[in-house]
Amino acid sequence: MTYSEKLSPWCVMRLLPNMQNQIVARFRRRSDAEAHLQVLRRLIPSVSFTIIFNVALEQQDLTALK
Repeated sequence: MTYSEKLSPWCVMRLLPNMQNQIVARFRRRSDAEAHLQVLRRLIPSVSFTIIFNVALEQQDLTALK
């Protein structure tokens, strides 16, 4: 995870078949992500989107926890 990705933890995700997903956009504030989600739902009503708070630990952090 890059530094800029750490600064923007709110993600709008596209839900794909077979438990797959794709990050469409990243935001610093939840309100910005919600506004973008509303626009996407109006423009592409046939696609499922959701908002998540993405706090992914780096591999180095995971080994330190063990």
